Amino acid sequence: MNETITQEPITAKTPWEPYMGEVPMHLEYFNGSLFEAVERNAEAYPNAVALDFMGKSTTYKKLVQDIELCAKSLKTLGIRAGDRVTIAMPNCPQAIMMFYAVNLVGGIANMIHPLSAEKEIEHYLNASHSVTAITLDQFYHKFESIRQNTGIVNIIIASIKDALSKPIMAGYMLTEGRKIKKIPADAPVIRWADFLKLGRACSWNYKVTRTGDDPAVILYSGGTTGTTKGIVLTNKNFNALGAQIVATNPMFRPGDSMLAAMPIFHGFGLGVCIHSMLAGAGRCILVPRFTAKSYAKLITKYRCNFIAGVPTLYEALLRLDSMNGADLSCLKGVFSGGDSLSIELKKKFDKFLYDHKAVIQVREGYGTTETVTACCLTPVNMSKEGSIGIPFPDTYIKIVKPDTDEELPYGEEGEILLAGPTVMKEYADNPEETAATLRHHADGLTWVYTGDLGTMDEQGFVYFRGRAKRMIITSGYNVYPAQLENILDAHDKVHMSCVIGVPDPYKMQKVKAFVMLHPGVPATEETKQELLDYCRKHIAKYAMPYDIEFRDELPKTLVGKVAYRVLEEEEAAKTAAAPAET
Repeated sequence: MNETITQEPITAKTPWEPYMGEVPMHLEYFNGSLFEAVERNAEAYPNAVALDFMGKSTTYKKLVQDIELCAKSLKTLGIRAGDRVTIAMPNCPQAIMMFYAVNLVGGIANMIHPLSAEKEIEHYLNASHSVTAITLDQFYHKFESIRQNTGIVNIIIASIKDALSKPIMAGYMLTEGRKIKKIPADAPVIRWADFLKLGRACSWNYKVTRTGDDPAVILYSGGTTGTTKGIVLTNKNFNALGAQIVATNPMFRPGDSMLAAMPIFHGFGLGVCIHSMLAGAGRCILVPRFTAKSYAKLITKYRCNFIAGVPTLYEALLRLDSMNGADLSCLKGVFSGGDSLSIELKKKFDKFLYDHKAVIQVREGYGTTETVTACCLTPVNMSKEGSIGIPFPDTYIKIVKPDTDEELPYGEEGEILLAGPTVMKEYADNPEETAATLRHHADGLTWVYTGDLGTMDEQGFVYFRGRAKRMIITSGYNVYPAQLENILDAHDKVHMSCVIGVPDPYKMQKVKAFVMLHPGVPATEETKQELLDYCRKHIAKYAMPYDIEFRDELPKTLVGKVAYRVLEEEEAAKTAAAPAET
């Protein structure tokens, strides 16, 4: 079961191969379970720190012991191979323990955002057929209110205070802990301490043998496009990603630290920040709730080696006075993904890194939840302006005429397709969507149809043009919001922008821009005219915004992306209300 497996040779085009540097084209992948990938490091590095959480450290040896106890408790509750267990937690030790414990007993971890609305939680529980769920005490009431509409048998309640050292816990209970609504003593839940007691009494075999192809995790597609779908991912998907992350970062060494601020219910957070680190003997610094100020403090406190985040995280760091004079020479890698990184923001943050003694630049990646997360990355020693990099080892990208298998010439825009060892098993209980997204081609590969638009140059570097559903069609012309946002963001008065299409009876859609100005810049008509004049110089007439609206903040999704759909819905509501007002 623990043997390694090697990818078969593939005949697809690989123009990026000469530019991979010291990164190999092919890797060997561990064919065991997620838990076993971590367990190997407990054997090799028992006293190395695996997790840091609010001042408390956990070694690999202790982490595996905690996971095994948690697994025994799950077994005692009746969790069996194939059962789905919902984990609605922030980045904290109990979430890590439960994630790997579910894997150890052969279950499938259903990862959801703890801040989801009640009806969303109900949907996730029912769609996944979950039998047990774990969440924090502050979210108990949401779960209890919809429990009768689900098949949930057990709700396990954890608390942040349970994972803290005594001095930190005392401070927590005087501040954040005081705000949490108390759970009734007779509530039909299993509290964390009682849950672990179940495991101490377990005397039967609780370990279930799993292999690479067995399903392990359900993640959900982002809320920025269409209907949310459950994405079933395997042990191999995550273990392959871990090997690829290490391979594409030759500077990585066991013991290197990653600031894990991206959430565990997101492919980027779970796949890159947590599992890749723990499978690679790295050190995860868990961040349960992100604020730019606390994030900046942790980077300097722990002298982090790697950080990963969405573009909005990096623009937030640029605004922090507390980063003035900070020494970031500890950084070996800074990764951006999850949303389009504008050329202008990359330039600003690269300069920020240089000014703070870091000898690296931001490396942009790209991927989808259907491939866990990133499947391509800017090489260490070669970047191209506007490019999202080249594929990981054993990963293939091609550009086709949208929704066909007709591969397009280099430089021509089309739909981005992905293939490789991190491609999902299926959409949960949705064979029609699975068949539409996963398609087998004559080249022997099964490709993910991303719905994203991009190009590839002759050297194999990929350029992201935008989500297909974000394309604005105005007067018959295709307009890509990301391109306009790049132009607006380059203006010295603009901090961040978001461009959307607004319904129009004559043009089908017209272009509108929402802009956050830099602090101190007045949101006046004069400023608006200055920006419109600037746009006229850089944007084709048909793509010109008909209006610019200033905002103090732009709405964000649960994982920090700019929520352009919220702005679209606001404009649609205005349009619908307009006739009634006239």
